[in-house]
Amino acid sequence: MKAASPWEQRRPERELLLICLGGIGLGVILVMGSLHGVGRPLGLANLLPFFLYALSLAGLHLALVMAGFRGDQILVVAVAFLAGFGLLAQTRLGAFAPGGGEAELNDFAFVGGLGIMLALALGFMSGRYRTLAAGHWVWVWAGISLLLVLVVLVTGQRFRGAVFGAGFITPTELLKVTFVLFAAAYIDRQAKALGVWVFHGLLPPWRPLAPLVGVWVALVVLLLVQRDLGMVLMLGLIPPILLTLGTGRWGYLGLGLGGAGLLGWLLLAVFQHGERRIQAWLAPFQDPTGDSWQVLQGLSGMYAGGLWGEGFGAGNPEYTPIAESDFIYAVIGEELGFVGTALMLAFFLLLFLRGLRIAYGSRTPFGLLLASGLTTVLATQTLLNIGGVTNFIPLTGITLPFISQGGSSLLTAFAILGLLLAISDGEAPGTQARAPRTASANPAKRHRPAGAPAASPHPGHSDPPPPGRAPALGRKRRGGAPAAASPDSSRDARD
Repeated sequence: MKAASPWEQRRPERELLLICLGGIGLGVILVMGSLHGVGRPLGLANLLPFFLYALSLAGLHLALVMAGFRGDQILVVAVAFLAGFGLLAQTRLGAFAPGGGEAELNDFAFVGGLGIMLALALGFMSGRYRTLAAGHWVWVWAGISLLLVLVVLVTGQRFRGAVFGAGFITPTELLKVTFVLFAAAYIDRQAKALGVWVFHGLLPPWRPLAPLVGVWVALVVLLLVQRDLGMVLMLGLIPPILLTLGTGRWGYLGLGLGGAGLLGWLLLAVFQHGERRIQAWLAPFQDPTGDSWQVLQGLSGMYAGGLWGEGFGAGNPEYTPIAESDFIYAVIGEELGFVGTALMLAFFLLLFLRGLRIAYGSRTPFGLLLASGLTTVLATQTLLNIGGVTNFIPLTGITLPFISQGGSSLLTAFAILGLLLAISDGEAPGTQARAPRTASANPAKRHRPAGAPAASPHPGHSDPPPPGRAPALGRKRRGGAPAAASPDSSRDARD
């Protein structure tokens, strides 16, 4: 049967993107109407961001088709909707008003983000993402992570208690990618040693664990000096989750939860900044005009929105602090109500589920760890933002991915999506995925005499077959001789 052409294979993506563009176009009409209602002059310049948005999506789809990309299509649609939704929200808040330098920069941030996502997806497709863990790259990612934080500390400036880079940019946003790359590559390389617990399986092996913990502790200390508590929380979840996935030892997750509790106690005991946020979370009405003012204003706006919201342009985002960034979820709840926030959360949930599906379907251990870590970062960032705005958890100052204003955060989120798309493309047609590293430790496989049968049909497993069951080396011929395996048996099922 003849395989479908790349144009036909990505037909579902194309149809869903058109529906997405239609929905965002309807939002554009509502936004333009709200701007006209407050007396702002309208012109073609107001539509420029949406023209760029539509052209960027068209270029993204055509590039994926021309490259024969076989990766996840729903993930592309989910990020397209969230980016467009964020574009509408920022336009409503006046982020794209002519004459503002920061507005003009954000005008093209999503276009650059889509370009980064496309470059990473195509550059590391067909299994080429595995080169990110080859050779000395594992230590390159660790060095880059530490260097990013050090540079910000040395050259940055303090604002609202935190340290920012020159021009109030946050280069440490790249830690969401570089640290996950380091942790995934290191755990993949040391998975066998990390899985052998000592003292009757009660304690993890300290020698292979020390480099990973050392890099993590150094980053946490430097980030605490910057008072970047949100980044500390995100990076704190990565090692225990990836160690559990890479070794199958649930004890790592238990140790991670215990370490998180200890770290939280230290933040309360040592850092007054963290203690004030905890107090504002536990008793927000004790200081309504001080540390709790932001949360209470956001909650008031969402309460006013109710089920259906007050409508585009009918809200009062000027009363919500940092409405375009940290508290944009509150503005959406005020103007679009519970229904609007539920729609946005549904697309976030779809994005995370596709990321986990990509991790589960990866054909290499490194792909599983990398996709799981990147998805965990996005999900944690979303939970920290929405949980802080709704007072479900203490406020951390984390932005909402793809929705909040902020070039560094937006570009990093698109980079994460690009790597996820590259992993979803799988291996090159006709090639075989890399075997787990434990396969090389099988002595029966290394020293098997010529002509002798293999010890196990699966690489990395040296257990003998069950009694009465022959190894699955191939189908039996009628005469009883095993048939040779098909040369196309290792091809990707999608080809």
